[in-house]
Amino acid sequence: MNLDGYKEIWCVDFEFHQVDGGLPEPICMVAVEIRSQRVLRLWQDELHKRTTAPFSCGHANLYVAYFASAEIGCHLALGWPIPSRILDLYTEFRNMTSGLTTPFGRGLVGALAYHGLPAIGSDEKDEYRHLAIRGGPFTVEERDALLDYCQSDVEALIRLLPAMLPSIDVPRALLRGHYMAAVARMERVGTPDHEVFVRLQRHWGMLKRRLIVDVDREFGIYEDATFKRNRFAEYLQRNDLRWPKLISGQLALDDNTFKRMVTRYPQLQTLRDLRQMLSELKELKLQVGPDGRNRCLLSPFQTKTGRNAPSTTKFIFGLPAWLRGLIRPEPGRSMAYVDWGQQEFGIAAALSGDLAMQEAYLSGDPYLAFAKQAGTVPPGATRQSHARERSAFKIAALAVQYGMSEWSLAPQIGKSPAYARELLELHRNTYPRFWQWNDAAVDYAMLHGHLHTVFGWRVHAGQEPNVRSLANFLMQGNGAEMLRLACCTMTEAGISACAPVHDAVLIEADTECIVDVVTETQRHMLDASRVILDGFELRSDFEIVSYPDRYRDSRGVEMWGKVMQILDANAEPATADEVCGGRTVYAATVQVNSITAIHPE
Repeated sequence: MNLDGYKEIWCVDFEFHQVDGGLPEPICMVAVEIRSQRVLRLWQDELHKRTTAPFSCGHANLYVAYFASAEIGCHLALGWPIPSRILDLYTEFRNMTSGLTTPFGRGLVGALAYHGLPAIGSDEKDEYRHLAIRGGPFTVEERDALLDYCQSDVEALIRLLPAMLPSIDVPRALLRGHYMAAVARMERVGTPDHEVFVRLQRHWGMLKRRLIVDVDREFGIYEDATFKRNRFAEYLQRNDLRWPKLISGQLALDDNTFKRMVTRYPQLQTLRDLRQMLSELKELKLQVGPDGRNRCLLSPFQTKTGRNAPSTTKFIFGLPAWLRGLIRPEPGRSMAYVDWGQQEFGIAAALSGDLAMQEAYLSGDPYLAFAKQAGTVPPGATRQSHARERSAFKIAALAVQYGMSEWSLAPQIGKSPAYARELLELHRNTYPRFWQWNDAAVDYAMLHGHLHTVFGWRVHAGQEPNVRSLANFLMQGNGAEMLRLACCTMTEAGISACAPVHDAVLIEADTECIVDVVTETQRHMLDASRVILDGFELRSDFEIVSYPDRYRDSRGVEMWGKVMQILDANAEPATADEVCGGRTVYAATVQVNSITAIHPE
């Protein structure tokens, strides 16, 4: 497809300075209009003098960038309008190579190399990037060097665009560009408060030592700071808990296994939290800016399914659930966590056209409905009367979505592999249309080498295809499409979205209007599901947290309480270094019972 319909095509790049967790401060911008070859080189003072962009951001023009959320973040910092038509060559390169190896990386240099085009050397690029990161003041030579470097990236875009254009589905690419603008808006908002963060940082080493003693008192597994495999095996045996094993016969102790098994044995949640704290969180690297908000790169389109993949150490929702207690609305403000109920089950039901599966979703409790449809519980069964059966069928339904075998499923439900195999077979018999669709998707991927979502996000099968990953792609990939669409429409409508979280979004508003804003957010999410699923609607749930309460994930309440007790026992005044942006962070006692718990499905 050509771009003849656009009056002007602007290739744009900014250089900016940004402290960890802070807002971007534009340093310079270079923009080139492809047809006329008009060049704009604007330095910091010139940028801030302007009340609007130096080119039209309307529908008639096309705005081309690489990782456009950075450029749009600079537009927001300058108070400029957001372009209506954004073509992000980063998102299109990711789409083109999703599931494939990119030998030179996913950045602009990697995309150029992939297409056999010349690029600035990576060492030279790093030199200029570090100059921008350092911030001003700049000498005249440094200013000219940064502008030249910025222009070299724009010239690279101009070379890359015609090379990539034949493989770009422009209308759908513009949707992805649209989402990069939503990402910029959400990255600018961030999640608020984190006043306890400084205390956690200061006492992190002490906390870990004290928590080993406190948490392990119940389990008896640690020796000093070492997790002892044999003691854990003895604990499991004493408490008659089934646990997955490796081919070698050893217990599987990776965090993904712990995460799955905690759904079966909730009493192990604090042990998992402690293991994560000791192994993955040697330092607390959460990015908190001068205004007390957590901001980091949301890393859109980073996964094969097109989902966001922000840093698991810098993003509040990438950290263990108990640390989400750091989030608290500001005075007079409230927050709401709004998520689709059983999103992947609903997507599978809608796209497969399986009427029984759709009926189960529409019942409001698809897992109990599955058990009823399979004939293993009576029609009048409830969550309370058949909680154990519902739990087993829920885990089985989720296991199907991830291609899990009976051997992996069995320990999660506390049953034999034979029983787990029976559950999986019941799913096949209850939802045959879903399985026809699921198997056909894998066959298509094997035959054509790729799969794609309704809006054209692709995954390539590659030379060594992962059948389970391919089978799960249409549910995950279309779930990502749904979230992107909802984030676009809600942020454009003025809703203050703090962060996207897999199948949910965290929003904030004044307390007096939070209910209305939640209702509007749910409408955007409903509309997005209707678009992606050809009219089928997915419901959403929400939890509201109002100042002075803190956000809490129910899985982390116990651990948060333990940490707060330890911190309160070591309370001390804030130091001068803990005055952030003029706002003193006081080491005051936090009321552990002031909790609004967020319950994950």
